[in-house]
Amino acid sequence: MEFNIALLRGDGIGPEIVDSAVAVLEKTAARFGHTFNFIPYLIGGSAIDKTGMPLPQETIDGCLASDSVLLGAVGGPKWDDLPGEKRPEKALLGIRSALGLFTNLRPAKLYPALRGASPLREDIVGDGFDLMIVRELTGGIYFGDRGYRQGKYGEEAYDTEAYSVTEIERIGRVAFETAMKRSRRHTSIDKANVLESSRLWRKTIHSLAEEYPGVEYNDMFVDNAAMQLVRNPQQFDVIVTSNMFGDILSDEASQITGSIGMLASASLGASTRGMYEPIHGSAPDIAGQNKANPIATILSAAMMLRYSFGLSEEADCIENAVDKVLEAGYRTADLLGGAEGTPLTCTEMTEKVLEAL
Repeated sequence: MEFNIALLRGDGIGPEIVDSAVAVLEKTAARFGHTFNFIPYLIGGSAIDKTGMPLPQETIDGCLASDSVLLGAVGGPKWDDLPGEKRPEKALLGIRSALGLFTNLRPAKLYPALRGASPLREDIVGDGFDLMIVRELTGGIYFGDRGYRQGKYGEEAYDTEAYSVTEIERIGRVAFETAMKRSRRHTSIDKANVLESSRLWRKTIHSLAEEYPGVEYNDMFVDNAAMQLVRNPQQFDVIVTSNMFGDILSDEASQITGSIGMLASASLGASTRGMYEPIHGSAPDIAGQNKANPIATILSAAMMLRYSFGLSEEADCIENAVDKVLEAGYRTADLLGGAEGTPLTCTEMTEKVLEAL
């Protein structure tokens, strides 16, 4: 099979980790008889430097013409003084909207080999955990009306949270379908005791739950969910929540796995085309030093094979290779966490995964 993949290397460590994932994809393609065509486009700070804008139209058109998109990371202190509409991070909201990517799938898995790297006690993590956060991606407060106005105490800023039944239903259905393919446990996170938008969210998800009688379903307030993630993460399997709550909770979930450098994500819409990226940032402090952990991006590439291309066996192959490398004790600096040992470089870790393939 042949697929066209748009590469958005971005800023900071983005080029390094994307190139690592490309190497793994190329070896996987050779092993299984596929052809992956990689077409690079500009995004974020690198796009600003060359075109004056974080998301050029050429990038949007190229991504729309591709079978899927692989993204590194955007942003850095070089562009911190730019106004909000001109910042590199604005490109992320723009490309998600342009591609119609309303769902973000973010797995948070604690590998048995990395139990010692989790900040949680061993009696809490047990044999590890494996949960999936399904985050609504193109609605809510990040896309609502915003601005400045004169308020009770003078000038004030405002951001608006709004959700329609349609937006809630479509993300809720993704979550229930995901739960059906896993352990059939589903938790919806909201703040229905305070927010009107959350009350509509809960009402809509309750109605949708009637279509999935085989799924064990419950609600949870977001503040309790934040506490429960560190108290007993094993109680969760599939979590569905709004854009802002998902942004916060998924980052919390990433930390209890031991390293943010391990976690992949998939952004999906109504078509098979998706955008795949590690959840960590551009890490400008180590950019160009060959220190980055490429595993999250490699696992993001595996998710692309699984969710966009329907190549589950190939995705399993990559994920199993990562498992073997970790079980063998190989670690990048972020996975050592101050423990004794010599960390592998980004290149060396990539080579270990390639060997395991």
